[in-house]
Amino acid sequence: MDITLNDEINYKTNPLHGLSLNNLLAELVDHYGFDILFAYLNINCFNTNPSIESSIKFLKKTDWAREKVEAFYLYQFKNLPRASYEQFQVPPRDRIVPEDQAPGEPAVLSLEDAERLREKRAKEAAAYNSGSGKNYGAQRNGRHSNSRDYDDARKRDRKSSDSSSTSADTGSDPWGKWR
Repeated sequence: MDITLNDEINYKTNPLHGLSLNNLLAELVDHYGFDILFAYLNINCFNTNPSIESSIKFLKKTDWAREKVEAFYLYQFKNLPRASYEQFQVPPRDRIVPEDQAPGEPAVLSLEDAERLREKRAKEAAAYNSGSGKNYGAQRNGRHSNSRDYDDARKRDRKSSDSSSTSADTGSDPWGKWR
């Protein structure tokens, strides 16, 4: 990807630019506490013996969890408008925030709202998994315009992962194709 000067300037407007994971987590815990973080993010390090040190240790090892916390920081704590689909595909630290989007006041969150959100997500997942909502999530998120596009994208993804795994399973490592 070619980074232009304008992209570099916009990248520096990202509130995560230059912010350590320790400072990010300290800000979130000071403002929301571990209970709210666990309720909204459902990451166990915020529930079982929570501490900033143990959470940092886990988040440094686990990319998906760190990116989830960073996205929460951007869109709940800094209250930025949601990223475009293209920017959402990029890790939060690498996202370009337009200059006209300034961080706002942290969102007011509660355990009750977290429970309602969890129930809503569970219903959506059930509808998606039941077959009646085969393309429900993709349509809702605007990812694909119709089910044929969605199915074609899934087939392409599957083919690309299959072709990359064939080189791994030809070696002497019996676990190579599952890594």
